[in-house]
Amino acid sequence: MASNQEEVKLLGATGSPFVCRVQIALKLKGVEYKFIEENLRNKSELLLKYNPVHKKVPVFVHNEKPIAESLVILEYIEETWKGNPILPTDPYQRALARFWSKFIDDKVVTAAWKSVFTADEKEREKNIQESFEALQFLENELKDKKFFGGEEFGFVDITAVFIAFGSL
Repeated sequence: MASNQEEVKLLGATGSPFVCRVQIALKLKGVEYKFIEENLRNKSELLLKYNPVHKKVPVFVHNEKPIAESLVILEYIEETWKGNPILPTDPYQRALARFWSKFIDDKVVTAAWKSVFTADEKEREKNIQESFEALQFLENELKDKKFFGGEEFGFVDITAVFIAFGSL
């Protein structure tokens, strides 16, 4: 496993909740990596080489093979480093974790970003309301549990780190 760890890089921007997701997973798994800070206003050749489609961070590079999109990276990390699992072992629970993570990205993150970057006041209000409703679904899902996965911090909790970066 040590040889894998020597060939792990993460291209990211400090303060990005999407990069933070990957950093949390790597920390939980005990994977050592080299962090390469990206200036998103002046994208490096390395970033453009490793993520020519979206040209954004995070980009995870393992043995010179790049992977983009934070949720995809989390699943790759889970499948590559078996210790300290972040996804449940039960297939149904794994499917639920994937569902809620996608829900967070599609409903909470998207609506939140739109409300920040929308000039139209009515559109902004609509997006804030959508975020609020999505957060209510998440709160109901948590109920009396310590974490989304029950007693263990895992995949959905890592995905939800975006919420901890500040409320709207």
